[in-house]
Amino acid sequence: MSESLTCAPTRDPRQVRAPDGRVLVVPAEWSCLPPGDAGLTRRVKAAGPSWTVVEKVGRKTFSKGVWAPAENIRAATLALEAERATPAYAKKRAASLQRREHEQAQYVEDFEGAVKRFLRFTPAFAALEANLALKVTTHATPVGSGTVARTERIPLEQRAESAVIAWMRHQTTAYDNLKVARVKGARREVRRRLAEVSRVVLDLHRGRAPHPPEPCVLCAAIDGVR
Repeated sequence: MSESLTCAPTRDPRQVRAPDGRVLVVPAEWSCLPPGDAGLTRRVKAAGPSWTVVEKVGRKTFSKGVWAPAENIRAATLALEAERATPAYAKKRAASLQRREHEQAQYVEDFEGAVKRFLRFTPAFAALEANLALKVTTHATPVGSGTVARTERIPLEQRAESAVIAWMRHQTTAYDNLKVARVKGARREVRRRLAEVSRVVLDLHRGRAPHPPEPCVLCAAIDGVR
């Protein structure tokens, strides 16, 4: 039992499914380390054999913990607790936190700037642009939010555009109340059509089309009517 595997869960909490389809019984002397402490998890995995349990739901994967010898988990826990109790660790932790806070503040500023560059509203709608950029940024940039703004797989400008369209989908359309058929590609097509509508609405504030005298759906959403 020396291998380290990434497995899928089964109905039996002490059985897992290996990548090759085998159903493996968790050894009696093993315990499950819950997810949540990345540093401890790394140490447990480095200490010897382990079975990482991951459940896939749609496109997302969720960690269900790591099975490993109970003694390895205990030893790693004690060693990490002792290390984290030292003044040196506390100082390192504080410096790391300060660095992350600075990086987050800088990212929020950069992202809001990218949103404004995408909006490009005319001076007549400068206040609306600033308000919308703030709302989108506030929603999209928190660490752990899971929004498109937090991915590094696409350029910043594209993240900003996608975040605006996503915000408008939920705030200026009936998307949240739509009943979409459970057919492959149906929800993607609905989002594509709503995105086209949102882009037309945005153009009303760029001077490319006459803006209606009454509030449009975007103006209403920003004013809190919707």
